[in-house]
Amino acid sequence: MSRSLVRGRHVICRALDRDRAEIIENGAVLQEDGVILEIGPYEDLARRHQVDEVLGSENHVVMPGFVNAHHHVGLTPLQLGSPDMPLELWFGTRLAARSVDLRLDTLYSAFEMVESGITTVQHLQGRLPVPLANMVAGATETLRAYQDLGMRVSYAHGIRDQNLLVYEADQQFLARLPPDLARELAPMLARQLAPLDDHFALFDELRRRFADDPRIAIQLAPANLHWCSDTALERVREACERTGVPHHIHLLETQYQKAYAHKRAGVGALEQLDRAGLLGPHCTLGHGVWLTEAEVERVAETGTRICHNCSSNLRLRSGVAALNHWEKRGVRVAIGIDEAGLNDDRDMLLEMRLVLRQHRVPGMSEADVPTPAQVFRMATEHGAATTGFGETVGRLVPGALADIVLLDWRQVAFPFLDEDTDVLSAVVQRAKTGGVDSVMVAGEVIYRDRKFTRVDKEAALAALADLLKRPRTEEEERRRLVSRRVLPFMRDFYADYLPKAEPAPFYVTSARR
Repeated sequence: MSRSLVRGRHVICRALDRDRAEIIENGAVLQEDGVILEIGPYEDLARRHQVDEVLGSENHVVMPGFVNAHHHVGLTPLQLGSPDMPLELWFGTRLAARSVDLRLDTLYSAFEMVESGITTVQHLQGRLPVPLANMVAGATETLRAYQDLGMRVSYAHGIRDQNLLVYEADQQFLARLPPDLARELAPMLARQLAPLDDHFALFDELRRRFADDPRIAIQLAPANLHWCSDTALERVREACERTGVPHHIHLLETQYQKAYAHKRAGVGALEQLDRAGLLGPHCTLGHGVWLTEAEVERVAETGTRICHNCSSNLRLRSGVAALNHWEKRGVRVAIGIDEAGLNDDRDMLLEMRLVLRQHRVPGMSEADVPTPAQVFRMATEHGAATTGFGETVGRLVPGALADIVLLDWRQVAFPFLDEDTDVLSAVVQRAKTGGVDSVMVAGEVIYRDRKFTRVDKEAALAALADLLKRPRTEEEERRRLVSRRVLPFMRDFYADYLPKAEPAPFYVTSARR
């Protein structure tokens, strides 16, 4: 058995609510074989227990690992040639992305996540090429990257069976295009469209293949309402009931998706999920920017969760989510960095600050804006609840899994920090990735003294760079040209898509008159 103590000047066990956190001064966490046994004063635990190793010091902060509750790819879209655009047009630019080695690509972003204190990621993979054998191989390569690194992952492949490029049937959109462009685009879309049976066969195969790995959970991800037929939603509900796994669905990310829902069924997107039996604590809505007030009420009533993807919403012009209203209604909200954060990377420390700052609406009441404790809980406990690991991660409490981060307190507090500044506020507002000293997952140190213990980071990145130095293949060049040609037609499709009525915002941040 492996037993260790993780000590620090401050041990942040968890955020209790918007204003309070459970913090032990000069404390330590005792873990054995990846499970937390006890938390208390360091001197007391050290006296009573023999351990194999003591990590940390009086110059560290000990805290639970963060959870990135919404993630997709390794190299960012910008790195692969997709500029920040409105989401619906951005889909078209993604056609031109280079083909990458999935293991190396996954490692690239996993390195960044661990370096910012993320121990668990909700990986929502999309567009694995058909047939089923290719989908299984691609998903397996992705998961093996996390296995190699030692990171914890809750994995789902995005289920899509319609409307791959715009918010109408693929054949209808192809009919809008010049015949030569349609002929080029059609097979590209076909390679992304797997039969529904294959999506659920992939889900079952991955659950079988990785059943013995406690750091991997397999769940479901109906990709979005516009990408899923009613049949697909029904089959997701059946699979969730059969297996007990949660599901994560992008929903109402943009105003165009809100308009699509009404065009599709005459009612809002959330009501369509409700009718399909998909709402509840096992359901996480990714984004939710355009939820109405009544829809937020229904989210709260059902215990449905939301993942707030702040950077993505800003970058893709999706809007500003109503986080302050969600919080007042008691909705449990996670944080996702999505395809890339504010710095075009996966830095949870920076993402937390962005969430804290973006929603500071004008006024005087502190009850109307996020708090550091609230944001910390979003990045830990509430994020964990959206994954297949639930309450076993995201908190430092006896019985929880030992996913622990050591942060250099000097990086936060040197050369000066006023004694009246509380620890959690200082960490949320000042901690940087360079201060993340060591990271433990399931009791194993996978990142020690700012070095990965299992994988050679520099060698992996060099191999990825070498692969992408090659010229584009004929297929990659063809996709690049098709992407450029189809973009104006996508823009035309959405020209008159929105209703004429002006939306009434949750937040008023400025005034024209």
